[in-house]
Amino acid sequence: MGENNAVQDMTTGSPAKLIVRFMIPVCLGSIFQQFYNIADSIVAGQFIGVQALAAIGSTGSLMFFVTGWLNGLSSGFAILVSQWFGARQYDRMRHYVAMSVILSAACALLMTAGFLIANEPILRMMNYSEDIMPDVKLYMGIIYAGLIVTAAYNALAAFLRALGDSRSPLYFLIISAVINIVLDIVFIAVFGMGVEGCAYATVIAQGISALLCYIYILKRFPILHLKREDFKISLESFGRLLALGTPMGLQFSITAIGTIIVQGAVNVYGEVYMAGFSAAGKIQNLTGCVFSSFGATIATYVGQNRGAGKIERVRQGVRCTQIMVLAWSVILMAAMYFGGRYMTWLFISPSETEVVNASVTYFHTVFWCYPFLGSIFIYRNTLQGMGYGLVPMMGGIFELAARSAIIMLAAGHVSYVGICLSDPMAWLAALIPLVPYYFYKMHQLTRLSPGC
Repeated sequence: MGENNAVQDMTTGSPAKLIVRFMIPVCLGSIFQQFYNIADSIVAGQFIGVQALAAIGSTGSLMFFVTGWLNGLSSGFAILVSQWFGARQYDRMRHYVAMSVILSAACALLMTAGFLIANEPILRMMNYSEDIMPDVKLYMGIIYAGLIVTAAYNALAAFLRALGDSRSPLYFLIISAVINIVLDIVFIAVFGMGVEGCAYATVIAQGISALLCYIYILKRFPILHLKREDFKISLESFGRLLALGTPMGLQFSITAIGTIIVQGAVNVYGEVYMAGFSAAGKIQNLTGCVFSSFGATIATYVGQNRGAGKIERVRQGVRCTQIMVLAWSVILMAAMYFGGRYMTWLFISPSETEVVNASVTYFHTVFWCYPFLGSIFIYRNTLQGMGYGLVPMMGGIFELAARSAIIMLAAGHVSYVGICLSDPMAWLAALIPLVPYYFYKMHQLTRLSPGC
């Protein structure tokens, strides 16, 4: 069938070994993908100052909103690719790859146009001060203009992971992350550019990672080589892809809307808290990549095994993933509670004690809830891998509702701690629809397929 050794069939073999082997490259890739915005924040904070860190760092929630939609969309599309791959129907698989390419490109172009028009109104809704508004507007405008390359990388990497190749996207991200850091330093420290230098570096680096993915697929993945007939437009196929991709994209976006609301509440407290909260968020996202990587892994694992009709292997994979996530949660709780202060020094000088203390306050408020955060990724992605998109999206709605409620109660009435508390409350709320529905569907599928 023209596969290469990078293709990984996850329907046979030890679930735990397969999941760990697949997860590690995904995790490293997630870490390097985080480097885009983190490198921008570090270089801006160290070379320009607190105001630049506040400007770029505080865009994390907005960046998550924009790129999260594209990432969720491509991940949803890839579920059908993984299911048809697991079912060994490669013509259907390539057809869905082609339809995914069309939808991803169209979505990226529409988003670029819409967000460029709405850039300043969105930032004003987030309570940015006039001091840093120009920098934030310029930075995000360049990011919006480059969304097509972000969409290209997300789609191509998702196709590779759907076939079990989690290593190649990692290698390309490492290369582009290094390029991003070098360009950040060159544009700012050498050429004296401001925050726009960080934005240009990010877009260029993402473009390189997308190009490398494309070249690699051409050279090494004959199974993904598309023909003209694969691009035959099918409204039914568009509908099936959007039925999975839209809820996943919305789930990311709904979560991002909640973080945008939180960021808007933090912005009221001024640049010191903005910088501290942003640094803490970057550290948490980086260390929490293990959770999201287990989620991406279980989605591929479940997608392939669901396509092959192996329901008991789905249950085994979820069980061992839950154990590994709980183990990492304990490590992360200790690291964030005792070491968060020192990690913040990556972004800002230790002499900026108020900024550092704002980060430490966040860590001490949320650390206890990391096991619940990790569990969200397991059950949400498992359901998505089985082809159920609505309830995972409902989990995002529960998360948004809880976060918004806390912000409404806390903003302007209590301390900064009240704002920080919105995250653990949101994580707990997100699990309310996810866990019961997972057990319900597994019971239902097992009853329908007792021989699995």
